[in-house]
Amino acid sequence: MYQWRKFEFFEEKYVAKCTIPEEEEQDDNNVKEKEKERKIECCSSGRGKVVTGFDDGTVCFFDRGLKFNYSFQPHSSSVLFIQQLKQRNFLVTIGEDEQLTPQQSALCLKVFDLDKMQSESTSTASPDCVGILRIFTNQFPEAMITSFIVLEEVPPILLIAIGLDNGSIYCIKGDIARERITRFKLQVENHSDKTLSSITGLGFRVDGQSLQLFAVTPSSVSLFSLHDQPPRRQTLDQIGSGVNSVTMSDRYELIIGRPEAVYFYEVDGRGPCWAFEGEKKLVRWFRGYLLCVIADQRTGKHTFNIYDLKNRLIAHSALVKDVSHMLYEWGNIILIMTDKSTLCIGEKDMESKLDMLFKKNLYTVAINLVQTQQADAAATSEVLRKYGDHLYSKQDYDEAMSQYINTIGQLEPSYVIQKFLDAQRIYNLTNYLEKLHEKGLASKDHTTLLLNCYTKLKDVEKLNLFIRSEDSIGELKFDVETAIRVCRSANYHEHAMYVAKKAGRHEWYLKILLEDLGSYEEALEYISSLESSQAGMTIKEYGKILIEHKPSETIQILIRLCTDEGDKRGHSNGVYVSMLPSPVDFLSIFVHHPHSLMDFLEKYTNKVKDSPAQVEINNTLLELYISNELNFPSVSQSNEGADYLNVASEKTSKISVQTNGTISDHKSSKKEKGRLERREKGLHMLKSAWPPETEHPLYDVDLAIILCEMNSFKDGLLYLYEKMKLYKEVIACYMQAHDHNGLIACCKRLGDSVKGGDPSLWADVLKYFGELGEDCSKEVKEVLNYIERDNILPPIIVLQTLSKNPCLTLSVIKDYIARKLEQESKVIEEDRQAIEKYQEDTQAMRKEVQDLRTNARIFQLSKCTACTFTLDLPAVHFMCMHSFHLWCLGDNEKECPACAPEYRSVLEMKRNLEQNSKSQDRFFQQVKNSKDGFSVIAEYFGKGIISKTSNGSTPGLGSGNASSSSGF
Repeated sequence: MYQWRKFEFFEEKYVAKCTIPEEEEQDDNNVKEKEKERKIECCSSGRGKVVTGFDDGTVCFFDRGLKFNYSFQPHSSSVLFIQQLKQRNFLVTIGEDEQLTPQQSALCLKVFDLDKMQSESTSTASPDCVGILRIFTNQFPEAMITSFIVLEEVPPILLIAIGLDNGSIYCIKGDIARERITRFKLQVENHSDKTLSSITGLGFRVDGQSLQLFAVTPSSVSLFSLHDQPPRRQTLDQIGSGVNSVTMSDRYELIIGRPEAVYFYEVDGRGPCWAFEGEKKLVRWFRGYLLCVIADQRTGKHTFNIYDLKNRLIAHSALVKDVSHMLYEWGNIILIMTDKSTLCIGEKDMESKLDMLFKKNLYTVAINLVQTQQADAAATSEVLRKYGDHLYSKQDYDEAMSQYINTIGQLEPSYVIQKFLDAQRIYNLTNYLEKLHEKGLASKDHTTLLLNCYTKLKDVEKLNLFIRSEDSIGELKFDVETAIRVCRSANYHEHAMYVAKKAGRHEWYLKILLEDLGSYEEALEYISSLESSQAGMTIKEYGKILIEHKPSETIQILIRLCTDEGDKRGHSNGVYVSMLPSPVDFLSIFVHHPHSLMDFLEKYTNKVKDSPAQVEINNTLLELYISNELNFPSVSQSNEGADYLNVASEKTSKISVQTNGTISDHKSSKKEKGRLERREKGLHMLKSAWPPETEHPLYDVDLAIILCEMNSFKDGLLYLYEKMKLYKEVIACYMQAHDHNGLIACCKRLGDSVKGGDPSLWADVLKYFGELGEDCSKEVKEVLNYIERDNILPPIIVLQTLSKNPCLTLSVIKDYIARKLEQESKVIEEDRQAIEKYQEDTQAMRKEVQDLRTNARIFQLSKCTACTFTLDLPAVHFMCMHSFHLWCLGDNEKECPACAPEYRSVLEMKRNLEQNSKSQDRFFQQVKNSKDGFSVIAEYFGKGIISKTSNGSTPGLGSGNASSSSGF
């Protein structure tokens, strides 16, 4: 005990007096005298109050600061024991009352509800007594009570244990207020000497559903298991203790104070003991501290000590008077002396304790203190930091680092790192960084620093351990990218590759293989081992390097990815194919290797016929096939396609003017051969990808036309124009190439209207020959035959067109003109005869009109035109010489039923012609589509549709004014 350090972790707050004010007893003439005689028999605390019981039967309540609140008298004679309950505001007392009969004991137990007050007079009030219980009965003989304890079970159940001087324990359990109780008796071993069997202390132990009771006598320590029926007794020790030196710890340990030491008891017997000399007058437990009032036999003085058993220190020590009771309330320790004076002792705050220890450089004590008192992590870390700073200032770097390591998670790592960077203590710094990574609190910078430490120390073993220590866990506790970057910069490529592979960072693994080690075959093997999605991503990133060094192997991997050769796959399963990577996604890696790209796409199209990206694939292949040279990226992949074509054409022209050396000729011929082979493939693709039964091809037609034009691919252009029915563009190609035979043959095939051709092509061909400026008599004659056969152009147009060519003579068209003149003469004669006939018909119509206007009409019909019966009056006669009964006409009396349909059809035809004349688009469309536009215009004039004056509707003659008479 003398080796324990003493500290003042507690302080005396105030001193007071547990007395009743004089005004409370103003009716008593001997107040002062009675006050001196009154003695405190018992004390209790709880629910913010201190309760004292006096020998005159009075109970007093004191508030914070031991200020008197109120008092009442539960017993007439004396209050022996008192207990303030915690769960309910109840007070349990044992005291002496008036003895009604000699057979009944004067001792009784009472329960008061402190929340209910009853007024006894105008000036005093007392709590409501909810239960009174006689302790001793016939089954439970009377004896002296030596100890008393109450256990609050589930309200309103109480378990009360009363220890007697004869070694018996009376237990009362139940609801005392409702008198629903059970009694039972526990017996400690009997001794002939009554003083040896007196119960000096009791203590309940609650462990889950188990309930046990410690019982202490001067000669034994026993434990009763109350959950057994009957309760089972177990002797823990053959040595006991006296009154007031028995208490319970917050871990339900029994504590007994004896002159030589303080003993702790568990359910299985005696536990640890602490050798504190002196008679233990009072022993209590408070918030992990052991409280002892020790009497020094030599000096007779009493010392109050507060022991911190975990840290082996005395938290407070003070000389005190004779202490009769010890309580704790409001977070303070309250000592009540025999002279009724009280001493209140409170614990200092943690900061004050630590400041006291820091001033004495007692950092280990401070650390133990914060740990045992369960301080928060921040406070503990601050103590450890100060201890580490103290050790660092003493240049004890190893021990300082051990303290700093314990602050990980609370203290900013840069605080520690900066200290050891300055001190050049790389070994300590490495240790700290390792612990930081173990706890998963390291950042990228910490990982970089740790790996740099390893590489600076050239400690390959630790580097291996750091990187490979997570094999069984699976997840690395450091920043992967940082570790890879540092290992690469220090030329630890194997370590970097291991980290990349372990973390699944395939891009870093391949970057090291390709850029640092140049292991292209190993890189390809690694890519082959990955899943399809991961392999596709890595090839997109590093495919350019692989194509440059290992083109065929890379193409094989791409084919496997895009076709999944390892699995049984049907080519017709379009849904399955759409789930695979598309070859279009990998076009960018072939940007400088068009030959490899062509090889890849050809192999893919040979395996997959129904790819969702077939159009894009065919477009790319067409660019490769049609391009003059394959030295640059394809047109669609470059924003400078036109420049590329210009460069290609320049290169071609340069090659053509080279010397006729052997090597040069060989290269040129090889290039030309390759170009022709590609052109054949391109033409085949143009045809095969546009089957006759489909409307749209499996490639972009506009792009194909542009490519053919830019690369002068005549065969492709002709096929596309003809397929798109752009016949004029087809013959334009022949005209541009001066291929007269091909031009005429093409017109024979495409200009036949019977087969769906365009006859106007012959007009374009004739115009071409007319503007040619060279002798083409043979071709012109052949063209004129077809123009004459289909009557495509008038002779005047033919003459005007051919007159522009000075190389043509009249003999070319002499026969054609003679035939056309003969045909025109026949037509003129036929027209003259038709005119004469129309003039005669017109003259006859005019005469008839004049006759109708000037002469009367005689109606001689004797029968009705409608019903063919004899015509009777009333009758209706029309100018068209039709007569009808009036009842045969019905409501229509102004129109001849026989002539009306013909008349209406004529009117409808005229109305339609007038409406058509207003549609300019239709008129011009007819003029454009007609072989002789003049005839269309003449027809419109002839029908009277095109006129300067507006023609009104002319009433017909057949439905002229009708005349009716009743007796005509």
